[in-house]
Amino acid sequence: MLTHNTLDTLRQLKLTGMCDALEQQRAQPDTHDLAFEERLALLVDREVLHRENRRLERLLKAARLRVPACIEDIDYHHPRGLERSRMAGLASCDWIRQSLNLCITGPTGCGKTWLACALGNQACRQGLSVRYLRVPRLFEQLRIAHGDGSYARLMNQLLKTDLLILDDWGMQKVTAQQRQDLLEVIEDRHGRGSTLIASQLPTEHWHDYIGSATLADAILDRLLHGAHRLNLKGESLRKAKTQKTESVDPS
Repeated sequence: MLTHNTLDTLRQLKLTGMCDALEQQRAQPDTHDLAFEERLALLVDREVLHRENRRLERLLKAARLRVPACIEDIDYHHPRGLERSRMAGLASCDWIRQSLNLCITGPTGCGKTWLACALGNQACRQGLSVRYLRVPRLFEQLRIAHGDGSYARLMNQLLKTDLLILDDWGMQKVTAQQRQDLLEVIEDRHGRGSTLIASQLPTEHWHDYIGSATLADAILDRLLHGAHRLNLKGESLRKAKTQKTESVDPS
Protein backbone atom coordinates (compact mmCIF):
# COMPACT_ATOMS: atom_id res chain seq x y z
CA MET A 1 0.00 0.00 0.00
CA LEU A 2 2.82 2.37 0.89
CA THR A 3 4.46 1.81 -2.52
CA HIS A 4 1.17 2.49 -4.32
CA ASN A 5 0.82 5.77 -2.45
CA THR A 6 4.37 6.69 -3.43
CA LEU A 7 3.68 5.89 -7.08
CA ASP A 8 0.53 8.02 -7.02
CA THR A 9 2.47 10.89 -5.47
CA LEU A 10 5.21 10.63 -8.09
CA ARG A 11 2.58 10.80 -10.84
CA GLN A 12 0.96 13.84 -9.23
CA LEU A 13 4.37 15.51 -9.11
CA LYS A 14 4.82 14.59 -12.81
CA LEU A 15 7.92 12.53 -11.98
CA THR A 16 6.94 9.95 -14.57
CA GLY A 17 10.47 8.67 -15.12
CA MET A 18 11.01 7.98 -11.42
CA CYS A 19 7.59 6.34 -11.21
CA ASP A 20 8.35 3.96 -14.08
CA ALA A 21 11.79 3.18 -12.66
CA LEU A 22 10.35 2.40 -9.23
CA GLU A 23 7.83 0.02 -10.74
CA GLN A 24 10.65 -1.72 -12.60
CA GLN A 25 12.68 -2.02 -9.41
CA ARG A 26 9.73 -3.67 -7.70
CA ALA A 27 9.52 -6.19 -10.54
CA GLN A 28 13.25 -6.94 -10.51
CA PRO A 29 14.32 -8.62 -7.22
CA ASP A 30 18.01 -8.10 -8.01
CA THR A 31 17.69 -4.37 -7.42
CA HIS A 32 16.56 -5.02 -3.84
CA ASP A 33 20.13 -5.93 -2.96
CA LEU A 34 21.36 -2.44 -3.92
CA ALA A 35 22.00 0.21 -1.30
CA PHE A 36 19.38 2.91 -0.82
CA GLU A 37 21.65 5.54 -2.39
CA GLU A 38 22.21 3.34 -5.47
CA ARG A 39 18.50 2.72 -5.97
CA LEU A 40 17.76 6.42 -5.51
CA ALA A 41 20.46 7.31 -8.07
CA LEU A 42 18.83 4.94 -10.58
CA LEU A 43 15.47 6.64 -10.03
CA VAL A 44 16.96 10.10 -10.52
CA ASP A 45 18.88 9.05 -13.63
CA ARG A 46 15.69 7.61 -15.13
CA GLU A 47 13.81 10.84 -14.47
CA VAL A 48 16.56 12.90 -16.10
CA LEU A 49 16.55 10.62 -19.16
CA HIS A 50 12.75 10.76 -19.35
CA ARG A 51 12.76 14.56 -19.30
CA GLU A 52 15.50 14.75 -21.92
CA ASN A 53 13.54 12.42 -24.20
CA ARG A 54 10.34 14.40 -23.71
CA ARG A 55 12.13 17.64 -24.47
CA LEU A 56 13.64 16.16 -27.62
CA GLU A 57 10.20 15.00 -28.74
CA ARG A 58 8.80 18.50 -28.23
CA LEU A 59 11.71 20.14 -30.07
CA LEU A 60 11.44 17.75 -33.03
CA LYS A 61 7.68 18.21 -33.22
CA ALA A 62 8.04 21.99 -33.23
CA ALA A 63 10.87 21.84 -35.80
CA ARG A 64 8.68 20.07 -38.39
CA LEU A 65 11.71 18.83 -40.27
CA ARG A 66 10.89 17.74 -43.80
CA VAL A 67 12.80 14.45 -43.62
CA PRO A 68 13.95 12.29 -40.66
CA ALA A 69 17.69 12.71 -41.23
CA CYS A 70 20.59 12.15 -38.82
CA ILE A 71 24.20 13.28 -38.95
CA GLU A 72 25.37 9.70 -38.35
CA ASP A 73 23.76 8.59 -41.63
CA ILE A 74 25.61 11.02 -43.92
CA ASP A 75 26.95 9.34 -47.05
CA TYR A 76 30.54 10.47 -47.57
CA HIS A 77 31.17 8.05 -50.43
CA HIS A 78 29.16 10.05 -52.97
CA PRO A 79 31.51 12.65 -54.54
CA ARG A 80 29.75 15.89 -53.65
CA GLY A 81 32.44 17.72 -51.69
CA LEU A 82 31.49 16.82 -48.12
CA GLU A 83 34.35 16.57 -45.64
CA ARG A 84 34.02 14.61 -42.39
CA SER A 85 36.02 17.17 -40.41
CA ARG A 86 33.85 20.01 -41.70
CA MET A 87 30.63 18.19 -40.86
CA ALA A 88 31.97 17.24 -37.43
CA GLY A 89 32.48 20.93 -36.73
CA LEU A 90 28.96 21.78 -37.86
CA ALA A 91 27.54 18.85 -35.88
CA SER A 92 28.91 20.39 -32.68
CA CYS A 93 26.31 23.16 -33.18
CA ASP A 94 28.74 25.76 -31.82
CA TRP A 95 27.97 27.91 -34.86
CA ILE A 96 24.33 28.00 -33.75
CA ARG A 97 25.28 28.98 -30.21
CA GLN A 98 27.39 31.77 -31.75
CA SER A 99 24.40 32.91 -33.89
CA LEU A 100 26.25 32.28 -37.15
CA ASN A 101 24.56 31.33 -40.40
CA LEU A 102 25.03 28.43 -42.82
CA CYS A 103 24.40 28.39 -46.58
CA ILE A 104 24.07 25.03 -48.36
CA THR A 105 24.03 25.33 -52.15
CA GLY A 106 24.22 22.82 -54.96
CA PRO A 107 22.31 21.22 -57.83
CA THR A 108 18.97 19.52 -57.38
CA GLY A 109 19.06 16.11 -55.74
CA CYS A 110 22.47 16.50 -54.09
CA GLY A 111 21.04 16.29 -50.57
CA LYS A 112 20.70 19.93 -49.45
CA THR A 113 17.35 19.43 -47.73
CA TRP A 114 18.51 16.16 -46.16
CA LEU A 115 21.66 17.77 -44.75
CA ALA A 116 19.71 20.77 -43.49
CA CYS A 117 17.28 18.47 -41.67
CA ALA A 118 20.15 16.35 -40.30
CA LEU A 119 21.72 19.47 -38.79
CA GLY A 120 18.30 20.52 -37.50
CA ASN A 121 17.89 17.12 -35.86
CA GLN A 122 21.35 17.43 -34.32
CA ALA A 123 20.48 20.86 -32.93
CA CYS A 124 17.30 19.46 -31.33
CA ARG A 125 19.32 16.66 -29.75
CA GLN A 126 21.49 19.33 -28.14
CA GLY A 127 18.48 21.14 -26.71
CA LEU A 128 18.30 23.92 -29.31
CA SER A 129 15.02 25.07 -30.86
CA VAL A 130 14.63 24.60 -34.62
CA ARG A 131 12.05 25.55 -37.22
CA TYR A 132 12.03 24.30 -40.81
CA LEU A 133 10.22 26.31 -43.47
CA ARG A 134 10.26 26.35 -47.23
CA VAL A 135 10.69 29.97 -48.33
CA PRO A 136 7.34 30.01 -50.23
CA ARG A 137 5.62 28.76 -47.07
CA LEU A 138 7.36 31.43 -44.98
CA PHE A 139 6.12 34.15 -47.32
CA GLU A 140 2.61 32.70 -47.22
CA GLN A 141 2.59 32.63 -43.42
CA LEU A 142 3.81 36.23 -43.31
CA ARG A 143 1.13 37.30 -45.81
CA ILE A 144 -1.60 35.70 -43.72
CA ALA A 145 -0.13 37.16 -40.52
CA HIS A 146 -0.34 40.67 -41.99
CA GLY A 147 -4.03 40.11 -42.65
CA ASP A 148 -5.17 38.49 -39.40
CA GLY A 149 -3.11 40.58 -36.98
CA SER A 150 -0.74 37.79 -35.94
CA TYR A 151 2.35 39.30 -37.61
CA ALA A 152 4.01 40.40 -34.37
CA ARG A 153 3.45 36.98 -32.78
CA LEU A 154 4.87 35.15 -35.80
CA MET A 155 7.92 37.41 -35.93
CA ASN A 156 8.49 36.83 -32.21
CA GLN A 157 8.33 33.06 -32.73
CA LEU A 158 10.90 33.26 -35.52
CA LEU A 159 13.13 35.49 -33.42
CA LYS A 160 13.14 33.08 -30.48
CA THR A 161 14.09 30.09 -32.64
CA ASP A 162 17.75 29.11 -32.26
CA LEU A 163 17.99 27.73 -35.80
CA LEU A 164 15.69 28.79 -38.61
CA ILE A 165 16.00 26.56 -41.69
CA LEU A 166 14.86 28.21 -44.94
CA ASP A 167 14.68 25.67 -47.76
CA ASP A 168 14.03 26.20 -51.49
CA TRP A 169 15.62 29.65 -51.39
CA GLY A 170 15.67 31.34 -54.81
CA MET A 171 12.97 29.27 -56.50
CA GLN A 172 11.05 32.34 -57.72
CA LYS A 173 11.32 36.10 -57.75
CA VAL A 174 10.13 37.88 -54.62
CA THR A 175 7.65 40.75 -54.46
CA ALA A 176 8.30 44.11 -52.84
CA GLN A 177 6.35 43.08 -49.72
CA GLN A 178 8.21 39.76 -49.50
CA ARG A 179 11.55 41.57 -49.74
CA GLN A 180 10.56 43.83 -46.87
CA ASP A 181 9.33 40.90 -44.79
CA LEU A 182 12.52 38.98 -45.49
CA LEU A 183 14.62 41.92 -44.36
CA GLU A 184 12.63 42.14 -41.13
CA VAL A 185 13.12 38.41 -40.42
CA ILE A 186 16.84 38.48 -41.16
CA GLU A 187 17.38 41.77 -39.33
CA ASP A 188 15.56 40.53 -36.21
CA ARG A 189 17.65 37.38 -36.11
CA HIS A 190 21.00 38.97 -36.95
CA GLY A 191 23.37 38.27 -34.06
CA ARG A 192 20.58 36.62 -32.05
CA GLY A 193 19.85 33.41 -33.95
CA SER A 194 21.21 31.24 -36.73
CA THR A 195 19.67 30.89 -40.18
CA LEU A 196 20.38 27.97 -42.48
CA ILE A 197 19.68 28.58 -46.17
CA ALA A 198 19.36 25.66 -48.61
CA SER A 199 19.31 26.67 -52.26
CA GLN A 200 19.96 25.46 -55.79
CA LEU A 201 20.94 29.03 -56.60
CA PRO A 202 24.65 29.89 -56.15
CA THR A 203 25.22 32.71 -53.66
CA GLU A 204 26.56 35.02 -56.37
CA HIS A 205 23.04 35.09 -57.88
CA TRP A 206 21.19 35.82 -54.64
CA HIS A 207 21.40 39.56 -55.17
CA ASP A 208 19.46 39.27 -58.44
CA TYR A 209 16.99 36.88 -56.81
CA ILE A 210 16.06 39.39 -54.10
CA GLY A 211 15.68 42.05 -56.77
CA SER A 212 16.12 45.40 -55.04
CA ALA A 213 19.72 46.59 -54.77
CA THR A 214 19.29 48.42 -51.46
CA LEU A 215 17.32 45.70 -49.70
CA ALA A 216 19.42 42.93 -51.25
CA ASP A 217 22.59 44.53 -49.91
CA ALA A 218 21.10 44.78 -46.44
CA ILE A 219 19.74 41.22 -46.41
CA LEU A 220 22.84 39.55 -47.85
CA ASP A 221 25.22 41.50 -45.63
CA ARG A 222 23.45 40.08 -42.59
CA LEU A 223 23.08 36.59 -44.04
CA LEU A 224 26.50 36.00 -45.58
CA HIS A 225 28.93 37.94 -43.41
CA GLY A 226 30.85 35.36 -41.40
CA ALA A 227 28.53 32.57 -42.54
CA HIS A 228 29.62 28.96 -43.04
CA ARG A 229 29.14 27.71 -46.59
CA LEU A 230 28.71 24.25 -48.07
CA ASN A 231 28.80 24.18 -51.86
CA LEU A 232 27.75 20.68 -52.87
CA LYS A 233 28.68 19.21 -56.24
CA GLY A 234 28.18 16.08 -58.26
CA GLU A 235 25.26 14.18 -59.70
CA SER A 236 21.89 13.78 -58.06
CA LEU A 237 21.83 11.30 -55.20
CA ARG A 238 18.29 10.33 -56.16
CA LYS A 239 19.43 9.59 -59.72
CA ALA A 240 22.40 7.58 -58.48
CA LYS A 241 20.18 5.50 -56.17
CA THR A 242 17.70 4.87 -59.00
CA GLN A 243 20.47 3.72 -61.33
CA LYS A 244 21.90 1.45 -58.63
CA THR A 245 18.47 -0.12 -58.03
CA GLU A 246 17.92 -0.67 -61.76
CA SER A 247 21.37 -2.28 -62.13
CA VAL A 248 20.52 -4.98 -59.56
CA ASP A 249 16.88 -5.45 -60.58
CA PRO A 250 16.61 -9.01 -61.93
CA SER A 251 13.55 -8.07 -63.97
